[in-house]
Amino acid sequence: MNFINRPRTAILIGATGLVGTALLNMLSGDISFQRIILLTRRPLKITSPKVEVVETDFINLRKLDSYFKESDVIYCCIGTTINKAGSKKAFRMVDYDIPVHIAKIASQHNVRSYIVISSLGADSNSSNFYLKTKGEMEQDITAFKFSKLAFVRPSLLLGHRKEFRFLERLGQIVVILLSPFMFGPFKKYKPIHDSSVAKAMIQISTSASNQKVYESSELEWLGGGY
Repeated sequence: MNFINRPRTAILIGATGLVGTALLNMLSGDISFQRIILLTRRPLKITSPKVEVVETDFINLRKLDSYFKESDVIYCCIGTTINKAGSKKAFRMVDYDIPVHIAKIASQHNVRSYIVISSLGADSNSSNFYLKTKGEMEQDITAFKFSKLAFVRPSLLLGHRKEFRFLERLGQIVVILLSPFMFGPFKKYKPIHDSSVAKAMIQISTSASNQKVYESSELEWLGGGY
């Protein structure tokens, strides 16, 4: 991979999630990042002196213009489930409205890079509500101008979640058992660790490549080289 100059200031959205937590730890320890701004809906206790926690409802983002003006890259790791959100409408507000709204404001302030977590199988024409929402999010964000725009599509995530998800844990066990048989076109369905996705997002944000979509198998490869 060819690399451009590393960004100095980053905004991170979704720092309490599986990938977001891993990404925050990596950015905090990366000397090339001097400042990390966390946009969050609730208070967070962060000890790193270069991390600034900014509370927001993600509705009145215009109040945060100064942060966008100062940022080189935005990592959007926000996401939920329909069960956790409580309804399809509430789910869409998190997984579609927030990433798209962030993209609009960021592009207006000439933020160079926007790296967004999507989902394996994202498709705006899908009959599956979850995958359709992710696909529409990708499609509508693409309308905004960035020097670097990338959507990462991880497969089933492996890592320690703060909340227990029975079906996801069961799915992890099944997929791990099947992993040895996943090669060729099925390689992208292998489960992937949260740390690999986080590493790949940093790699992508500093790469000169104009590739917009990264499937899980590519993330695994990139995440192993950071």
